[in-house]
Amino acid sequence: MAQTAGATDDATLKQEAVADVEAHAKMIQQGVDSLFSFAEPGFQEFKSSAYLADLLEKNGFKVTRGVAGIPTAFSATWSNGSGGPTISLGSDIDDLLGVSQYPGLPYAKPMVAGAPGHGEGHNSGMPMMIAAAIAAKDVMIKHHISGKLMVWPGIAEENLASKAYFVRAGLFKDVDANIFAHVASSFGTAYGEMGLNGMVSVEYTFKGKTAHSAGDPWDGRSALDGVEIMDTAWNFRREHLPVTQRSHYVITEGGGQPNVVPGEAKVWYFFRDRTFDAVRTMYETGNTIADAAAMATGTSVSHQILGYAAPNFGNKPMAEAAQANIEAVGMPKWSADDQAFAKAAQVNFDRKVEPLHDTVEPLVAPESRPRSMGGGSDDIGDIMWTVPTITVRYPSNIPNMIGHNLTSAVAMATPIAHKGAVAGAKVVAMTVIDLMTKPQLLAQAKAYFKDVQNKDQHYDPLITAADKPAIWLNAEVMKRMRPEMEKYYYQQDKYPTYLDQLGIKYPQLGSAPKTSEAPTDVTNAATHPDAQSAPVSVGG
Repeated sequence: MAQTAGATDDATLKQEAVADVEAHAKMIQQGVDSLFSFAEPGFQEFKSSAYLADLLEKNGFKVTRGVAGIPTAFSATWSNGSGGPTISLGSDIDDLLGVSQYPGLPYAKPMVAGAPGHGEGHNSGMPMMIAAAIAAKDVMIKHHISGKLMVWPGIAEENLASKAYFVRAGLFKDVDANIFAHVASSFGTAYGEMGLNGMVSVEYTFKGKTAHSAGDPWDGRSALDGVEIMDTAWNFRREHLPVTQRSHYVITEGGGQPNVVPGEAKVWYFFRDRTFDAVRTMYETGNTIADAAAMATGTSVSHQILGYAAPNFGNKPMAEAAQANIEAVGMPKWSADDQAFAKAAQVNFDRKVEPLHDTVEPLVAPESRPRSMGGGSDDIGDIMWTVPTITVRYPSNIPNMIGHNLTSAVAMATPIAHKGAVAGAKVVAMTVIDLMTKPQLLAQAKAYFKDVQNKDQHYDPLITAADKPAIWLNAEVMKRMRPEMEKYYYQQDKYPTYLDQLGIKYPQLGSAPKTSEAPTDVTNAATHPDAQSAPVSVGG
């Protein structure tokens, strides 16, 4: 049986968890900075995954690596006593292509030109969640609270390509509730329909016949023509799709050279909309248009699902419990340096100037949320439709930065990111304690999941038994980029922070230097860390 607050009052348990998180603030900072420096995109998070798995093993968790057929995925479990609920904790760890950026500089400066970077802030979530798990574990041991914790990393979230496979593999089969976390500039949570679109990611491969483009084009059949006719037809079809839909594509292969009729061409689509049925309809429409384009060009076409994300739906009882903890913890205490750096970044990137927030957000409910007209997606939705789940947004970034952009990377290995992750870890640890010690809360969460969330629609993913995780994605990029990126990996045994290793004095407040190159002292400090150069003021 899970212990209730009768033996030790709820406030005391939570105070101990908060103190435990604070004692692990250095571990959080090192993890946030390390993952930022590894800068690994989806399915290539090998260094990040190993770092986190090793950290969990050192703290008493049993780690199973390579779950769901994904080499960089893992689950880490720890149990206390017999019985009690199983609570899982997760956050994403992948980054984005082409947004490499020095942290701590309030202007654009790639660390490695063209390389991936954490232009969303996923480097901060799992260090935060591990600290929360350790804090909850320590409280459970001390007070003989029975239960089980499972910690897992989100893989390839920017490709929306893993969590449906986690669910299919049964990773959450015995989980009672799940807490997810995502970086933000705000601090809050929400319940009900979340306003995010569901999505399916599909690559279409057209096959034709090569020929000399000038000498005998009549003997060829252009696969690229098939792609272009599909894209044109889809763009015309958009006019007659619901306004909530979002669809976009890139041509991933278009042929080798102009004087050879392309024998193979590929186009990669994201189809997004508000409901399971709407996503399925878009997918079927895309397949029909692809078949028609192949018929029109005398080519053939096949398609492969590369990822899937269900619409998001947060659990009300869990969100209410987490919101109370968010309000108890409050926003981090931002320093004058934090506020000055945030303002410098906003000014330099021509963003709306707004201070780092000093108050938490109110609980977001369906009634208070503006009507969604569609938008982004998050594959945490697949887990939300499998077990009662909430997303906690924690304040590790600067307001008004651009998502999926280097502007969202500048703060992600600075004190702003570190403080926000510590605050988030406190809330998650406190909410785990609520779920472990209050059987009525867990019962209410399950009732809401069954009777409200699943009343009118149910989990209906598009992936089939034949679909496999697209673990080859981004492999070529990292094979090419990793040797140069490795020079910038954070050496936490030598430097207090990553900014110290890079020789960047915080806060930088100036604008970009006129030269196109990084200042010599910064580059040398990053690529030759044994030089032990003193921190310098860059662009300030």
